[in-house]
Amino acid sequence: MIPLPTYLQIEPVGQCNLRCQMCPIQYRTDGPPHGALAFMEFETFVRILDEFEGLRELHLQGLGEPTMHPRFFDMVRFAVGRGIRVTTNTNATLITDKRAEQCVTSGLECLHASLDGARAETFERIRVRANFAKVVKNLERFRDVRERMGSKRPALHIVVVAMRQNLAEFADLVRLASRLGAEEVFVQQLCHDFGESSLPGKYQEMRQFVDDQTLQAEDAGRIESSFSEARRAAEETGIKLRLPRVRPLEHAPGTPGRERCSWPWTGAYISYQGYMMPCCMVSTPDRVNFGNVTGRSIADVWNSGDFNAFRAQLESGQPPEICQTCSIYLRTF
Repeated sequence: MIPLPTYLQIEPVGQCNLRCQMCPIQYRTDGPPHGALAFMEFETFVRILDEFEGLRELHLQGLGEPTMHPRFFDMVRFAVGRGIRVTTNTNATLITDKRAEQCVTSGLECLHASLDGARAETFERIRVRANFAKVVKNLERFRDVRERMGSKRPALHIVVVAMRQNLAEFADLVRLASRLGAEEVFVQQLCHDFGESSLPGKYQEMRQFVDDQTLQAEDAGRIESSFSEARRAAEETGIKLRLPRVRPLEHAPGTPGRERCSWPWTGAYISYQGYMMPCCMVSTPDRVNFGNVTGRSIADVWNSGDFNAFRAQLESGQPPEICQTCSIYLRTF
């Protein structure tokens, strides 16, 4: 039996107010106008946490925008009240004065905000339906409210998905992050190429998008120029900057599966419907999941035959197809 992990990621909401180019939620039919609201029931959330004894860290994020959940801050308070460190990721479109205050009073440890462009044209092309000026204003509001309340928490981390179309703006994003009072800029590559043969047809367009935008197809000199300028901006502003490895790094023969990717052993991911998935990189349960925890115990699904078979394959010399082109597995994330 594999013990339950101390890290858990829950998707509170399976719908979003944006249709970002690099996110497969644009092809899903969760929530209006297709059906009922795609929110995790608060009672389900409580039961999940009840079963995760020893949980130390909870990240509230999935494909949807977490702060759309009407009880999002109740979720944060409930977990914090149990001594759990809680973080989230937001597109920052819905931050009001009240929500900024709740970020502080709820005990949220870190707010990861997505900014994929330093110019309105770039940002709004990538984050369809978002308004650059409004998002910046919302993050300024968060900064000002936190300062007024005399709190250093939640910390603000800016998350950037690296693509060919925003590569030239990394340094300006670092400078913008500094003005917003952020501690860190975390630049990541596209998560996955959506290349598995079992990929549901509705996500096929994602393959072409990744092919067009991945840094692995970009000129090495242009990448290094952008990265170097971003590093200089980070030194000037005192911002912590994390840049990804660009090219895949092969694992040495015989490397244990959990050293290639520890997620299936050390972290659990549960969608808003209650599906347990191998990790957040899979993004959506119709690609792969191991069962629904709303009708079974967490431990039962965590140690199910399907999940253990997945782990065994990851330990083998032929990992699951969905893992083979994942940026974490390739060490390019």
